[in-house]
Amino acid sequence: MNSAQLFHQIRQKQSFLCIGLDTEMNKLPGHLKDVELPLFEFNRQIIDATHDLAIAFKPNVAFYECLGPSGWQQLELTINHIRNNYPGILIIADAKRGDIGNTSKKYAETFFHYLRCDAITVAPYMGSDSVLPFLEYADKWVILLALTSNQGADDFQFLGTGNHERLFETVLRKSLHWGNAGNMMYVVGATRASMLVKVREIVPHHFLLIPGVGAQGGDLAEVAEYGLNGQCGLIVNSSRAIIYADSTKRFAEAAREKAREIQGHMKEILKNKGLTER
Repeated sequence: MNSAQLFHQIRQKQSFLCIGLDTEMNKLPGHLKDVELPLFEFNRQIIDATHDLAIAFKPNVAFYECLGPSGWQQLELTINHIRNNYPGILIIADAKRGDIGNTSKKYAETFFHYLRCDAITVAPYMGSDSVLPFLEYADKWVILLALTSNQGADDFQFLGTGNHERLFETVLRKSLHWGNAGNMMYVVGATRASMLVKVREIVPHHFLLIPGVGAQGGDLAEVAEYGLNGQCGLIVNSSRAIIYADSTKRFAEAAREKAREIQGHMKEILKNKGLTER
């Protein structure tokens, strides 16, 4: 999926919502825990209930890998369900990979060729040769971790680098030599919304993946105020607030209601910026 297709979907759906599929066995509704493939069945119902409100789904790979072969099977089934039934939706593998070049090459092959994901989150700490293999695939996206919202982010991301910049700013600036606004995005935590001003100074045209709206306390209006650009440029993720909105047999209906609520706010934001379909 290229940036024009992504922007078209944003305008068509009047949404820049990404739904995170951070699916945990111990949080599933009780009636699903005894089915053969419970994570997939849960995901399938969530996806079917919300696909017209979201522009992206983001399975967090760790929640599937921890279950061994069964978890990997259910991740693959989830991705295939989206790809086969809702082909216009961006599929983000939240895998946070990043290793020496030949290893990154195999990670890229796994998620882009075998699983057919559209995007993958990548840790940039090891530098260009750990990121470039992911950028070899046409119409695929690398989403670099730039400024995260966890408490430990302060350990490194705000350290000065000796050139009057903080580390996250250096990462942003350096990465501009690796990719471009058509194949690279950045993760910026919603709880760091005020820092989006500095981020946008360095990467004004790139899409930003913004986790942390909802259960983590990020504010959508604040994110939009500081982060929107002329093509929206935002993909705002909500996971737990949507997928765990209810724990009964009506969980998918409740997820749709919550997603609709968030999409409604996004519609107003886009309308006010003149970014909806005419």
